[in-house]
Amino acid sequence: MLVRLIYCSRAQQPIEQALVDDILLAARKYNPPLGITGLLCYSKDVFVQVLEGSRVHVSRLYLKLARDARHHSLTLLSFSEIEQRKFANWSMAEVALDQLNASILLRHSSLPVLDPFIMPGASVERLLEDLAESGTIQYR
Repeated sequence: MLVRLIYCSRAQQPIEQALVDDILLAARKYNPPLGITGLLCYSKDVFVQVLEGSRVHVSRLYLKLARDARHHSLTLLSFSEIEQRKFANWSMAEVALDQLNASILLRHSSLPVLDPFIMPGASVERLLEDLAESGTIQYR
């Protein structure tokens, strides 16, 4: 059974590219053998991540992420069974939301900056889907 999990958190310190690179390196090493795919979005001090895969592997990874000292205020936005992945092309892709046109965020939020803590989980999920469909996702 496939599931999709979306969460947000606050970084302990302002997010810099070195931190993102460390996260992506680990994800791209450990996710493929477990069949986990997804997307990491970030903006100043906020992370939003979507994980797709088996219920067991996604749940275990989420519990591991909850213990990661690089962030706090981990908040589950959505957890659902799915029939098909929407982020299947990436073991872990990235989007720097500060570099996006604010109009993309404004389609899903009342603010031109990312604040998933006040957005409905469904709105965050639609934003992530729009990013996947728009070609703004980086995979390097």
